[in-house]
Amino acid sequence: MTPRRAGIAVGLLLWAGAARAGQAGAGARAEAATGILHEMNRAMVRLADKVSPAVVQIQVSGFRPAGPGGRVESAFVGRQHALASGVVVDPDGYILTNSHVVHGAQRIQVLLPEPPGGAAGGEDTARRLFDAKVVGAEPDVDLALLKIERRGLTALSLGATTTVRQGELVFAIGSPVGLTSTVTMGIVGSAARQVDLATQAMEFIQTDAPINPGNSGGPLVNVDGALVGINTFILSESGGSQGLGFAIPAPMARLVYESLRKHGRVHLGEVGVATQAITPTLAAGLRLPRDWGVVVADVAIGGPARAAGVEPGDVIASVDGHPIDSLAALTASRYLHRPSEPLKLVLLRGEQRLTVQIDARERAHPADLAELAIPETSLVRRLGILGVDVNEKLKGVIPGLLVGTGVVVAARTLDATNADSGLQPGDVIHAVNRTVIESVEGLRQVLRGIKAGEPVALQIEREGKLAYLSFDME
Repeated sequence: MTPRRAGIAVGLLLWAGAARAGQAGAGARAEAATGILHEMNRAMVRLADKVSPAVVQIQVSGFRPAGPGGRVESAFVGRQHALASGVVVDPDGYILTNSHVVHGAQRIQVLLPEPPGGAAGGEDTARRLFDAKVVGAEPDVDLALLKIERRGLTALSLGATTTVRQGELVFAIGSPVGLTSTVTMGIVGSAARQVDLATQAMEFIQTDAPINPGNSGGPLVNVDGALVGINTFILSESGGSQGLGFAIPAPMARLVYESLRKHGRVHLGEVGVATQAITPTLAAGLRLPRDWGVVVADVAIGGPARAAGVEPGDVIASVDGHPIDSLAALTASRYLHRPSEPLKLVLLRGEQRLTVQIDARERAHPADLAELAIPETSLVRRLGILGVDVNEKLKGVIPGLLVGTGVVVAARTLDATNADSGLQPGDVIHAVNRTVIESVEGLRQVLRGIKAGEPVALQIEREGKLAYLSFDME
């Protein structure tokens, strides 16, 4: 063999060896990649196995707001059934969900997750369904605590709450459109998102994990299966997931849970101030000492803040030692404050730095009229309302009643036979065609004596003034 041919042969051998080595390397890399995917797959299954047993479906029935999106502030109510989610936070049957889920509910039932192996391996659906009672609710944060009579449940701990960072993987678990134990995955778009920078007083976790109707009240967890938030709402024009879901951060959920568990409500102090976020333009116009944070817009006459010397235009630098850089931080400081102690504010007023102490008043908890009504006994079908007899409790809810008896309109219903009565929630019916009304049953009796087409004149009280409403009975 000539030296040239020998060189070529050696080159071919080296190329073949390199090719075989390359193939072996590619195979090793592919095998390694496949191994990573399998491990990721197993990790996802382990996470679902860990978290899903603590996620429940909540079934709600009753007279609920019937405005667009079921808004709580709607003037109309209708008998409705709704499905949502909840997370067990204590093995003894304590469950967190959203306040809007149980608002106006007449009956709440909790469906526990199916045990491993399905019905053949344990309980059927009927045995997994429990009546629940509301321990307490905090509408301002959209959280409610439920209790069922069942022990030994799988729970996600709120004891050591975990925070998240932008870009982390998270998982939403719940019952979207009634499909129990559904797991979706996404990333944290923002760990502290204010939906409305000017007025929103809370920061939410923003995620693109698909969230749909029915996910409300379910948990948002990280890759370790730790609870990082409670899913609460989506921004959507279609009603379905569009990659913008929001969750209440776990640290805030823990503060609310502890108060609801202990007291049945959240004790918050009212100081009598209105606040808003500072913008650069607002800061320039008012000549504020900083162009970010929170400014006092109004101080209530006769309120604790005014007595302590707080003035409109003051910038709130800190509350009880907690720096205030946003409305959300101010909200969090309210939940951290102990009601038995004075509220300590550091204010910036021009070049001055002032410290004031405010004896905050306990926040009033006015009764919700719709929740006071019992549909079975409160429905006045001919007027299309839920009515409640005026009593001592309602006199505190509706101050300044001119007449001590009557029927309060708790809500309007969608099955009204006379939708043109003009009645509004909060109105008090004192008389019908000059007949004095003292109770819901008395109102129904008078209306039964009025035939279709005959005139009706209601004497009502609205916002401290007497007035008449007239219409023809249908």
